[in-house]
Amino acid sequence: MIHIEERIIINRPIEDVFAYVSDFRTASQWQSGVVDVQLTPEGSVGVGTRATFVRVFLGRRLEMTVEIVEYEPPTKQVFKTISGPMMPGTVSRRFEPAAEGTTLSQVIEGQTGGVFALAEPLVAQSLSRGVKAAFGDLKDLLESRTVEVLS
Repeated sequence: MIHIEERIIINRPIEDVFAYVSDFRTASQWQSGVVDVQLTPEGSVGVGTRATFVRVFLGRRLEMTVEIVEYEPPTKQVFKTISGPMMPGTVSRRFEPAAEGTTLSQVIEGQTGGVFALAEPLVAQSLSRGVKAAFGDLKDLLESRTVEVLS
């Protein structure tokens, strides 16, 4: 079982951080390895929205689909993996106002499967490093310039 927790403070209002992070179409701008994201249905994001990600992970090109199961702007987003070769799991994101802007917390829980089950410690370590790097990139991106928040 993989369990990863990460937290960061971003110097932007909670509404901006939530809108940007919860819209999967921005993922390629702050998550390394994401090369494409398709939403079903197209348009605004909410409970039931599915996103199919194409990403490169551990040198392999992978496609996975997630579905939003909880969506409470601007404080909470939870999605679960519904297809793909990686681990079935859940990602929970919480957004809280902070004196410096917004605290973003993320918890990833899942079970590796397929070819990745044999390398679960490596997968967990790589995933943890990736989340930390992505959060750093997200902070830099949101604090350094005005980004377009899609709605």
